[in-house]
Amino acid sequence: MLSFRNDILPLKDKLFRLALRITMQREDAEDVVQETMIKLWSRRESLDTVGNLEAFAITVCRNTALDHVKRAASGTVSLDEGMTLREGSVNPYDKIYAQESLRHVNSLMLQLPEKQRACMHLRDFEGKNYREIADIMQMTEDQVKVNIFRARKAIKSKMSNCQ
Repeated sequence: MLSFRNDILPLKDKLFRLALRITMQREDAEDVVQETMIKLWSRRESLDTVGNLEAFAITVCRNTALDHVKRAASGTVSLDEGMTLREGSVNPYDKIYAQESLRHVNSLMLQLPEKQRACMHLRDFEGKNYREIADIMQMTEDQVKVNIFRARKAIKSKMSNCQ
């Protein structure tokens, strides 16, 4: 039997990070996660047939976030709200430099096509393997690899042009 507390609620952080990457607004991402969890819980009887609940939840969240963005059709904000650095950096200059670099990478990711941005997020920020990303994005593993390669190449190119 599916339990909200044990099966669905633990996915909220991963869903939030994905929703935030797509919506680019904390409040919208929270709404998307809440809507996703409601959708999942309302379908709890049929979720027993789902092979991978996490992949299914991420797919629902991704589609919900994309629908939300299409409906809103508004500008975006920086992702750096609430993000902090690792504790290893003590020097204030290093912290400021790292925060600026993070803002720059986030702004470059905003310029990527949606598929590239989503694939890169799932791989580099969520730690998913190619097979999992292919299942979530409903594409082949080769397509996932190509999208990640192109996304990384575009970001590296734009970063080197700025230096």
